[in-house]
Amino acid sequence: MIMLSRRAMGASSLALLAGCATGTSGGTTGSGGAPAIGSFGVDLAGRDLSVRPGDDFFQYANGTWAANTPIPSDRTRWGTFDILREKADNDQRVIIEEVALAGGRPGTNQQKIADYYNSYLDQAAIDARGLAPLQEELAQIAAVQNHEQAIRVIASPGIAVTSPIAMYVGLDERNPNRYITNMSHSGLGLPEREYYRRTDGVFPGLREQYVAHMGRTLELVGQTNGAAKAASVMAFETQIAERHWLRADRRDRSRTYNLKTRAEIRALAPSFPWDAAFEASGLGGAQEVVIAELSAMGPLAELFMATPIDTIKAYLSYHLVRNNASVLPSNIDAEIFDFHGRVLNGQPQQRERWKRAVAAVNGSLGEAVGQVYVQRHFPPAAKAQMLELVENMRTAYGQRIDALSWMSAETKVAAREKLATFRPKIGYPDRWRDYSALEVRAGDAFGNSKRAQIFDWEESVSRLDRPTDKDEWFMTPQTVNAYYNPVFNEIVFPAAILQPPFFDPNADPAVNYGGIGGVIGHEMGHGFDDQGAKSDAQGVLRDWWNAEDVRRFEEVTGRLADQYSAFEPLPGLPINGRLTLGENIGDNGGLQVAYHAYTISRGGREAQVIDGVTGDQRFFLGWAQVWRTLFREEALRNQVLNGPHSPGMYRANGPVRNMDAWYAAFDVTAEDDLYLPPDQRVTIW
Repeated sequence: MIMLSRRAMGASSLALLAGCATGTSGGTTGSGGAPAIGSFGVDLAGRDLSVRPGDDFFQYANGTWAANTPIPSDRTRWGTFDILREKADNDQRVIIEEVALAGGRPGTNQQKIADYYNSYLDQAAIDARGLAPLQEELAQIAAVQNHEQAIRVIASPGIAVTSPIAMYVGLDERNPNRYITNMSHSGLGLPEREYYRRTDGVFPGLREQYVAHMGRTLELVGQTNGAAKAASVMAFETQIAERHWLRADRRDRSRTYNLKTRAEIRALAPSFPWDAAFEASGLGGAQEVVIAELSAMGPLAELFMATPIDTIKAYLSYHLVRNNASVLPSNIDAEIFDFHGRVLNGQPQQRERWKRAVAAVNGSLGEAVGQVYVQRHFPPAAKAQMLELVENMRTAYGQRIDALSWMSAETKVAAREKLATFRPKIGYPDRWRDYSALEVRAGDAFGNSKRAQIFDWEESVSRLDRPTDKDEWFMTPQTVNAYYNPVFNEIVFPAAILQPPFFDPNADPAVNYGGIGGVIGHEMGHGFDDQGAKSDAQGVLRDWWNAEDVRRFEEVTGRLADQYSAFEPLPGLPINGRLTLGENIGDNGGLQVAYHAYTISRGGREAQVIDGVTGDQRFFLGWAQVWRTLFREEALRNQVLNGPHSPGMYRANGPVRNMDAWYAAFDVTAEDDLYLPPDQRVTIW
């Protein structure tokens, strides 16, 4: 019933984008030094000049790089984001291992980082302890005799199981000044409902392998009749999946905000022990709850009560093991990886233990590591340059809003107000998270993980008694990513993404505008995409658009959804243009606004030609370079079925074919595959 959601963001929108750019002239480089990439910031050797830009711009810009770049054996995909994450991991390893070697006084962040990392890293000690750390929780599940007892086990903080219904504390989308309890559907071991439903291609085989894997896992922790129990769990999860909403429907913030009282929740399924769930989780005082997939809650609760208790116990036991595998003996860890890593995602090898240890420390003590990371890897000048570029982009966005033909003057006033109140957060938080209440013990990897979960959960619950903290960050500074949070109307760019190829102070301004400028525009664009636009300047979820504007907006964004739905990354598996619409709007509008800002930055001067490449060409190549991505087939399938983002090659190709400037820059004609007639090109912002 309870999902221990660390640093729950509520309605915030995460996007694989972010960064910084600088320079206001059309010259060659920004600060006089040498760019990190090539002569002006783009890897020209990575192009495939045998491909016409208008046929496949991603391949033209990145084809030679793609042909000569293997995906590392411990990765399911490889590209710009992954390369920077690998760099961030190595940077953090240096920091963490220095701390791990030196240790620290008891109770300090240094002591906690050291003991957490060293304990996680010591696989031999974990193997020597065997199943002892897990026995207490397995025994709790084994002792369950009825569904209310099962719910109390599920809801207990620190027991990392899975449940058809999840609760967490997040932001109230209709009242940005308070936190509220949220409820949503959950409970699947496979990535998404379609994995349980589809009868074509690889899906039947994946289901068979999943059942076999669950049976082996249960037997590894001493249970008998693993195969029969696994079959019952699969039947149960299949029924859960039947009650789940489609992912595209779950994007609709108007449909997924349903404020209910405790009495109304009880009425959804009167036989379900709702009060026991609230009490066991520490949420007994919560009188109001926002339910996401409202029509699924009653049926899921009834399914839970109708399922034999032995099936529930097998289900909880499997997911308990799966969710704790990294701090359990290596034979269990290997079994979980073999299915969820190798079979499901195509990853040939488990990541090295130190890399996983860095990730584990980040998950529990991320801001403690982040404090040191920003001191070493994020110069103050970068923050100032980033703020300057954000303001340039804000100016460009405002000009484009003023020029929109489809938006009424009435709605433009409100849109301008929202744009003016965008709050940028750059690099790192002004106030760091306090970990003093988190106990970390040497040599106790399992216990440290459990105590970190309890610490996060109790901190989340305590928020219900206080106003929202608008200075809080929902990503660490060492995260290569960015996000827009509609409830706080903020755009957030962690330090780790503010580096080449996204941003390089010595790169040509065109490249920075095409890279980090497009990213900033993307995050700003989330404030005006089909879901972000539902929150006003104060972050309140409400209708603030003129009704006719909404109709016109939906017409133009519908055309964009149709464009992306025509892309087919794998045979018979097209992109879901509705599921990816918000991110595609972000890319479309973000790149157009970034180009507008780049044009303004030149002050009417023509950009120089560098190495035979014009300024506009450098801008678009900077964008395409950001989206260098290679996928293993299994991972690409998962991305298309489950992800709100289009795969990288389509993020390179999709936006440019809607921009007149790209056609002019690369002489794209009606003979080219990506060509769209002018009346079919989508301009939203």
